[in-house]
Amino acid sequence: MFTLRDTVSSLTPARQDDLGKALYERFREEPDTLIVPVLDAEDRPIGIVERNAFFLRMAAEYGRALYANRPISSLMDREPLVVDADAELAEFTTDSLSYRASDLLRGFIVTENERYLGVGTVLGLLQASNETNRRGVAQIARLAHYDPLTDLPNRVLFQKSLSEALARRSRKGDQLAVHFIDLDRFKTVNDTLGHPLGDALLREAAERLRNCVRDGDTVARLGGDEFAVVQTGLSDMGGATRLAGRVVEAMAAPFELQGHQVVIGASVGVAAAPSDGEDADELLKKADMALYRAKADGRGAFHFFERAMDEQLQARRALELDLRRALADGEFELYYQPLYHLDDERVTGCEALLRWRHPERGMVSPADFIPLAEEIGLIMPLGEWVLRHACAEAANWPAHVRLAVNLSPAQFRDRGLVRTVVSALAASGLPAQRLELEITESVLLQDSVANMSMLHDLKALGVRISMDDFGTGYSSLSYLRSFPFDKIKIDQTFVRDILDDSDAMAIIKAVLDLGASMGIVTTAEGVETLEQMNALRGQGCAEIQGYFISRPAPAAEIAKLLGVERLAVAEEGAAYATRFSAAPRSSTISGVVAHEHMKRTAPSRKR
Repeated sequence: MFTLRDTVSSLTPARQDDLGKALYERFREEPDTLIVPVLDAEDRPIGIVERNAFFLRMAAEYGRALYANRPISSLMDREPLVVDADAELAEFTTDSLSYRASDLLRGFIVTENERYLGVGTVLGLLQASNETNRRGVAQIARLAHYDPLTDLPNRVLFQKSLSEALARRSRKGDQLAVHFIDLDRFKTVNDTLGHPLGDALLREAAERLRNCVRDGDTVARLGGDEFAVVQTGLSDMGGATRLAGRVVEAMAAPFELQGHQVVIGASVGVAAAPSDGEDADELLKKADMALYRAKADGRGAFHFFERAMDEQLQARRALELDLRRALADGEFELYYQPLYHLDDERVTGCEALLRWRHPERGMVSPADFIPLAEEIGLIMPLGEWVLRHACAEAANWPAHVRLAVNLSPAQFRDRGLVRTVVSALAASGLPAQRLELEITESVLLQDSVANMSMLHDLKALGVRISMDDFGTGYSSLSYLRSFPFDKIKIDQTFVRDILDDSDAMAIIKAVLDLGASMGIVTTAEGVETLEQMNALRGQGCAEIQGYFISRPAPAAEIAKLLGVERLAVAEEGAAYATRFSAAPRSSTISGVVAHEHMKRTAPSRKR
């Protein structure tokens, strides 16, 4: 809200004892001065002298002689209009316009706490209001088209500029490139160093982009850490390649921000006209596809759009639509892969693995649908479905057989995870100590304090916690110090080379010794041969998992191998509807020794 304070003119006042001749000279020397306020000794207004009225009195020769030596107090208007500085400009201007047109030059005095602050006229108010409105309109127009943080064109102006550039390109017959730019690791900087430094980084990144382009090219901030460039007047795509390379190189250089050295990098996707299309939205979409490929290839690089990307995107969209309805349609089922204890020579656990039996695609690989489920937010309901149904299945197994369930990092963003685990155990009757939750190091890398607290809450229930893929991350050892894991699973990449690579064997031995010293069970994953199993047994490995023992098998077959009949799992509402396929007749146990021990040790009593 604008007030008179915003428009006041701090004109030097006169004192009541000043003489008329002094005022006469002042009006002659200051042709723009229309009024002069008169103040007392305490700076309170007591009158006002208006230029026109004063000169009418002084017009005649006798007037100057009569008034020249009289004090201003005898010449002034003793009832001036006095207004408080906080009066609203628009309201006061409207009231003033109710006067006659001749009153537009009428002066008034502005005060603050009854002391003089400045003067104004109705005409001046109108001019100020018009100027304020003009600046306001201009500011609104700029905000509608420019990003206030970086002062770059925003998405609206960028699309307008791109459409105009495409029209010019069509007339001239040259080429045009759209560069879609995403800053790598910006979110990490923003989260760890704070939003003010993140804003400073965006401003500096914007300046580097300006320095990469030519005059006539458009650089814009589309939102967040996404930028775009329209590059015009190209005879071939060589220029686009050079610009994309300059952007990647410029963003790879360290940023010096408020005493911090920050390294982020950028990925760039490029689409060209006319080869990739002539429509602004289409080019942006294709540049975005190319950017996605650049980030998938490792970031800090650029990639041009290729037609196959569009085909892949359409296939992904179709898969996403199928995935969204698969849970409600009961297309998911659980397979289990046994964990075999080498000393006890029996199966001591089974890991639950999600499978998707699509009515037309057949069995869809988890490598295809699990990352997609995480990306579109379906991993939470899917994870809950797995946990509830796996617990219900495992409750029918022998008491010594534990259930292992994988938890994704996305599930830890659901602060109701502990309640879900409690509910699944209560509904199934499975004892908490028979449930083993497997996490990867990435769970602890994301909001580690909150996630570590949640892990402690889960462990307090009596649930066992296992670190999966041990050795593939950066901080696995430090996490073993900060949380009492019950088990570590050695990643299969080490087991695969155990017979041929002495370094792999040394790493496995070190992990086994570490686990033994800390009282942590160690499981070796990916065991595929008898020789690998014997080598691990010789190093003191307690538990193994892999194709040599068994491939993942349907729930019914695992139940049969464990010597129990699989009971039907009660439905828990339409949202978790499921359909289990008939179990195959042939055994999935590929290790002869393991198969014989399973038959010998499996109890015959039905649960």
